[in-house]
Amino acid sequence: MNIGIDIEEVKRFDKYVKDKTYLERIFSKEEILYSLAKKNAAQHLTARFAAKEAVWKALSSKNKNLVITDISVRNDKDGKPQVYVKNKKYNKINISLSHTKKYVAAVAIAF
Repeated sequence: MNIGIDIEEVKRFDKYVKDKTYLERIFSKEEILYSLAKKNAAQHLTARFAAKEAVWKALSSKNKNLVITDISVRNDKDGKPQVYVKNKKYNKINISLSHTKKYVAAVAIAF
């Protein structure tokens, strides 16, 4: 079992909301569409980024070639975040996201 955690400041992502080039370098199409559809897009982008970082930390000891763009986070029909690695659902990891107006935290547990 491996654990990854990340905390990010929302204000760091404020400037990226309108930077399509940056968004496409870091996030999947689904992550961008989901986040930009929300009232506070920067907060949702930050949550997705923190989740990707936490997942990467939890999985990097198992897969040295894994990069952050291989990881994406999508919500299931009930709103629970799910991890996808290279566009395939990765069932051997659980994630939890939490946020305030200023900060986002994400935890990933890989088993």
